[in-house]
Amino acid sequence: MDLWIWITIGVVVIIAFMFAGTYNGLVRTRNQVKNAWAQIDVQLKRRYDLVPNLVETVKGYARHERETFEMVTQARNLAQQFTSAGAGERAKVEGELSSALGRLLAVAEAYPDLKANQNFLALQEELTSTENKIGFARQFYNDSVLRLNNKTQEFPSNIVASITGFKPAEYFETTLETERQAPKVSFS
Repeated sequence: MDLWIWITIGVVVIIAFMFAGTYNGLVRTRNQVKNAWAQIDVQLKRRYDLVPNLVETVKGYARHERETFEMVTQARNLAQQFTSAGAGERAKVEGELSSALGRLLAVAEAYPDLKANQNFLALQEELTSTENKIGFARQFYNDSVLRLNNKTQEFPSNIVASITGFKPAEYFETTLETERQAPKVSFS
């Protein structure tokens, strides 16, 4: 009889350790997703700070492109209002801002003096660097979401996840068709 009690206690202890280990793994993965999201936020804030400077620089050369400037400004303001939104909604408004910035840079192409302006070139380089960092942060975030979603759906961690309230996270992916298309390059 004593042997069965010890075996039962041993099994309960093993299950408790497995539960705790799985729970801790879920917590680590969820925190990694939160950290990855914070990294996207940092880069998006950096982009928001660059946009007004870029718009003002281009305005000096392209005074009749008012509609484009307003579109970029509105897209930036909208994106800043969605800072606490979920990944899906945020991806949509950020995609609209990216699209508007692309149109602004296309306008700049029509002005040779602007393209030679050192301030514009520096801002354009900074924006390109920021867009690359956003892309890397977004990839890291989506990889982290994949790990969390796998853990919340795979056995046996899905049992621990459902008991402790862990939910799958949302990917940061674009819904705009313009972002899914390859950019058009012209050397003329």
